[in-house]
Amino acid sequence: MSNFPNQEEITRILQEGDPAALREVVSASHPADVADAIEELDIEVIWNALQTVSIKDAAEILSHLPIEVQERIAEEHDPEKVARIVEKLSADDRVDLIKQLEPELQQKLLAGFGAQQRRVTERLFQYDEATVGAVMSPDFAAVPAEMRVSEAMDLIRLEAPRKETVYYIFVMDNDSRLIGTLSLRDLILANPNEIVADIMQRDVIQVQADDPRTIAAEKIKDYDLIALPVVNGGGKLVGIVTVDDVLDVEEEEATEDFHKMGTVGSVKTSIREAGIALLFRARIGWLTALVFVNIFSGAGIAYFEHTIDAVVALVFFLPLLIASGGNAGSQAAMLMVRALATGDVRMRDWLHMFGKELLVATLLGGTMAAAVMLIASLRAPDVLVPVGLTMICVVIFGSVLGMSLPFVLTRFKLDPATASAPLITSIADIVGVLIYFTIASWWLGDTIAAAAEAAETIPL
Repeated sequence: MSNFPNQEEITRILQEGDPAALREVVSASHPADVADAIEELDIEVIWNALQTVSIKDAAEILSHLPIEVQERIAEEHDPEKVARIVEKLSADDRVDLIKQLEPELQQKLLAGFGAQQRRVTERLFQYDEATVGAVMSPDFAAVPAEMRVSEAMDLIRLEAPRKETVYYIFVMDNDSRLIGTLSLRDLILANPNEIVADIMQRDVIQVQADDPRTIAAEKIKDYDLIALPVVNGGGKLVGIVTVDDVLDVEEEEATEDFHKMGTVGSVKTSIREAGIALLFRARIGWLTALVFVNIFSGAGIAYFEHTIDAVVALVFFLPLLIASGGNAGSQAAMLMVRALATGDVRMRDWLHMFGKELLVATLLGGTMAAAVMLIASLRAPDVLVPVGLTMICVVIFGSVLGMSLPFVLTRFKLDPATASAPLITSIADIVGVLIYFTIASWWLGDTIAAAAEAAETIPL
């Protein structure tokens, strides 16, 4: 049997009503592969498949399905039957699903859980979505500090099937406070008669349950951890964050940042599943606001109407020049937002980055000016100098703006991702228009004056 079931194979088995064949496919395959094969099927077909296999297999498959599919399954089927599967999910996955549901359905599912699972779920449910507590799992392996190594091994062997990971083992005192950690390797290689406290590592990397979840992601990445212990305000061990949880957090944070960079509002579901109304609401706000911002560009053009009347060739280069400033700013902003998000750049680096960006922008502007001046020399030689000078100025302005705005937003405790490309482009457009026609009016002053004088002498 193939370890990678396909949609057609599973659909055929379900249509033939052969539960034994389906269970054979599932038992021979990874749950993620099964979930990938069935996620685009009709919800009823998916539900029938989950009902056919064991509760354990159903829970593992459900955990790998997209959250919007999980939500539909929970909303459209008997809460008592759904609860039996959801109860078997890992605690963090269980909470993620329940948070998507209406309060009435949440209570129905919780009522179907066993007493212990309900208590754990309700406790995790209290944590804010942006905190470590919301993504941690309470299924960790822990042993008392005064226990012998042989006894600890027996305890881990007994509890391992119910724990998310046993590669890291946490050591607690009599008050359940975290005081040390050791790896499974340490435990296996230790003398069976040694005391756990004598072989544990006392310098424990940990996070608070109320810390932002991004801190957990950073620590796991910085210290190459498989699991990170989570403690409450009293230092008691309450859960762990594993590397797979961090990958989910990183993916979600990156998605949010991309949406913000595009001035798109929050879209919690997948784009494929999102409705027309949701996509409209997510995009209309910023687009409408930017319409009013761009009015200033039109006002700038109107102010220099006499300059345009005198030298019509200036209009030919206007879109090219203002777009170049916006593009340069968007590039700089994208680089800086990512650098700030990964910690590659800190607030104290602003002056250094400003100087570097100024030099880079000058080189970019000079190169682009040479290109546009070549075009101007063929198309309209009389505006060659204003076009070249403007290109240098708008690229420098756009680049410095794009580099600096994320720092400014970070300084005021705002998300630097909101230094989005459309916002920077709009600002660069307004300033670009002013720079262009100011330089043109200065350089072509005599031509403009002559045109104005000629206009006054023309009889009405």
